[in-house]
Amino acid sequence: MVILLGLSLSMDAFSLAIIYGINKLSKRKEILLSTIVGIYHFIMPIIGSKVGNIIFNYLPVDPNIIVSILFIIIGIEMSLSKEDKPKPIDNIFGMLLFGLAVSIDSLVSGIGLKYITNHILLSALFISLTSFILTYIGLSFGKKIGFKLGKISNIVGGIVLVLLGIIYLFK
Repeated sequence: MVILLGLSLSMDAFSLAIIYGINKLSKRKEILLSTIVGIYHFIMPIIGSKVGNIIFNYLPVDPNIIVSILFIIIGIEMSLSKEDKPKPIDNIFGMLLFGLAVSIDSLVSGIGLKYITNHILLSALFISLTSFILTYIGLSFGKKIGFKLGKISNIVGGIVLVLLGIIYLFK
C-alpha cells in the first residue's frame, strides 16, 4: 500500500514537472527543484501523521472511513485538475511554491498514514525519494515530450488514489 501511495502522490509532482520541463531548466535547477519537492514530500506526511493522531484521538470515527474519503477527494481533484502552460521557475521562491503546491496532498494523506503502516518515517522517506526521482524524470521528459503526458500522469495518479480510497472504505 505504501508503494502505491508513494507513486500516486508523486504523480502530481511528475505531471507538473513534465509541464514545467517545457521551460528547459538547467540541470542545476532540475536537481534543486527535485530536491525541494523531495524534502516537502518527506516533511508533509510526517506533519499530516501528527495531525491525524490528534484528530483520531478526539473523533470517534473509523479511521478507514476518513482515509478513504481523503484519498478519494485528493484523487478526484488530481484527475480533474487542468494546468495551463506554466510560467518559468526562475528563483528559489518559485521553486519553494512549486514544492509546496505538489506536496499538499502528501500532508493530507499523512493524516491517515498511521492506519496504513506503523513505519511513518520509512514511508515518508519512500514518498520523498519517489517524488524526487519522478520530479527529476518529469523535468527531463518535459524537455522532450511536453504538455500532454503531464495531464495523463495526473489522471493516472488520481485514479490510483481513488482506488486506494475505495479499498480503504471496504477494509
